[in-house]
Amino acid sequence: MATFKAWVVEKGEGGQSLTFKDFDDADLMEGDVTVRVTHSTLNYKDGLAMTGKSPVVRRFPMIPGIDFAGVVETSEHPDYKTGDAVVLTGWGVGETHLGAYAERARVKGDWLVPLPDGLSPAQAMAIGTAGYTAMLCLMALDHQGLTPEQGPAIVTGASGGVGSVAVALMARAGWHVIASTGRDSEAEYLRRLGAAEILDRAELSGAPKPLAKERWAAGIDAVGSTTLANVLAMTKADGAVAACGLAQGMDLPTSVAPFILRGVSLLGINSVTTPQPKRRKAWERLARELDLDTLAAMTTTVGLRDVAGLADEILAGRTRGRTVVEVS
Repeated sequence: MATFKAWVVEKGEGGQSLTFKDFDDADLMEGDVTVRVTHSTLNYKDGLAMTGKSPVVRRFPMIPGIDFAGVVETSEHPDYKTGDAVVLTGWGVGETHLGAYAERARVKGDWLVPLPDGLSPAQAMAIGTAGYTAMLCLMALDHQGLTPEQGPAIVTGASGGVGSVAVALMARAGWHVIASTGRDSEAEYLRRLGAAEILDRAELSGAPKPLAKERWAAGIDAVGSTTLANVLAMTKADGAVAACGLAQGMDLPTSVAPFILRGVSLLGINSVTTPQPKRRKAWERLARELDLDTLAAMTTTVGLRDVAGLADEILAGRTRGRTVVEVS
């Protein structure tokens, strides 16, 4: 039987374990497309899956890794044939369906998108779920009718994966970007990505008031909890904030005041089961609007064997930007 290398999460009496091992091709899950994975990436959710610090993994054994780029080996799906370059993000891969930290994956063809013109597989994974999510946030703000002429935009968790791409995308779209970070050492990095101002995240960490001084017209928040509550309280009348993460927590200690007294909108972003038309539009815009030199400046690359060593780092907020995982 054919085997391939993979990181495998298993659960026993002593708890969860993570092992780099041979995995049997026959044990791949149901799907109509088999992909030779060439690249993956590192996301916050991957860190949770590998460490078991949150119950992200919901079946065992599990191959972690929530997104990949690769080449179709075999296909029974009408849209894909052998040799096609494809990208996958979301759909429970790495959580309920065997994931990307492996040399091979079998998935449903309906979950895939073609590799966008103008992007290499490595660049697609430098974008990955984080960058794709940042674009969904920008699209939501665009749909709300917000423009740079209405005021600045705040990006929280700015030195992380979602935040780094969000800063670059918003700046290139003409926004005056205020990048919030808790690491003074990242200020110059964020300015290179396009940030006009750096805001110490401590200013968003205090007990939130129902309303505070209006400071920005738009926001992209990957942090949640108290930070998001403070961002909402400081958003200008008729502004909007796209919320896509929970690094600080799932709670939201706010009131209805920003919504009913200033008309602020809170836009929820679901990047996991996004319908195909919106998914493809997001990738098309990323290929067209994200400066690839800027993308390269925020990206580091590791081998498949090395990715597990970064799990605790990303959870502790010690990684920067995007991390590409070279699989093959």
